[in-house]
Amino acid sequence: MGNQIRLGIVGYGNIGRGVQAAVKKNSDVALSYVFTRRAPESVNVNDASIKVLSIDEIENYTNEIDVLILCGGSATDLPEQGPAYAKLFNTIDSFDTHARIPEYFESVDASAKPNNKTSIISVGWDPGLFSLNRLMGEVVVPDGATYTFWGKGLSQGHSDAIRRVQGIKAGVQYTIPIEEAVQRVRNAENPELSTREKHLRECWVVAEEGADLAEIETAIKTMPNYFADYDTTVNFISEEELKANHSTMPHGGFVIRSGQSSDNTNHVVEYSIKLDSNPEFTSSVIVAYARAAYRMNQEGLYGAKTVFDVAPGYLSPKSAAELRKELL
Repeated sequence: MGNQIRLGIVGYGNIGRGVQAAVKKNSDVALSYVFTRRAPESVNVNDASIKVLSIDEIENYTNEIDVLILCGGSATDLPEQGPAYAKLFNTIDSFDTHARIPEYFESVDASAKPNNKTSIISVGWDPGLFSLNRLMGEVVVPDGATYTFWGKGLSQGHSDAIRRVQGIKAGVQYTIPIEEAVQRVRNAENPELSTREKHLRECWVVAEEGADLAEIETAIKTMPNYFADYDTTVNFISEEELKANHSTMPHGGFVIRSGQSSDNTNHVVEYSIKLDSNPEFTSSVIVAYARAAYRMNQEGLYGAKTVFDVAPGYLSPKSAAELRKELL
């Protein structure tokens, strides 16, 4: 393993498998441990070098892991796991409930800082890379407006949220930009758009036998922070149809900053991504920030951090001299 950064993950779902794939593309990191709430013997990671252990054993491995990646969902897992494990490890997570990020940051910071740990929260492409591009747009074109559009794509966080609704056996959610709104922004009209005017949300749900479908639909459409502010459709389908038509996880989106540097001088700056796999791309971002968390901790930069606090050079396996020579 040499000088590789030693990673552990909590949970082996889509993000956990994505981290495993990302590690294979980064020679300076190694995945050593998977901690699970399931029976460890039931989790097959297809790699004999990775130990699968019960989550109950995690406190025994504080000296074996440089950065612990929390791969749970934002609805219920991370609000508990983030503060709990930030006391013991440097951590990375992908907490993506935007409205609750400030309070989540404070709870993780209160755990990490007194224990000399570094925890970077809300890592991914949004929040994450899109957050950075929103910031850059504002500072470069201060007289303007920023617009973020997501999709069309499958949202992991929103899909996780609907699967936790009572009576739902399985389900996915797609976020769909409203094309008219996108074109108005690209035309430098700087429109004032409500949340409802920018996106639609489309849910495909497998209900449990005997469940009240009307009750499920109401629970989804009125869910705060996820669906209440959007026009949302709920489609009930069979498990076979879900598996056949909704098993891949593409996504994408764009951040647009539109404004003026002087009268009648317009600028439109756009950053966009198109992803075959939302979780694999998110996990690739997470692994880069795990590298940053380790380096920052080595320098005594303790407590909770966000992407705004991480210098870009910390993300790269290259040295500062190499970056100046090759990329600057």
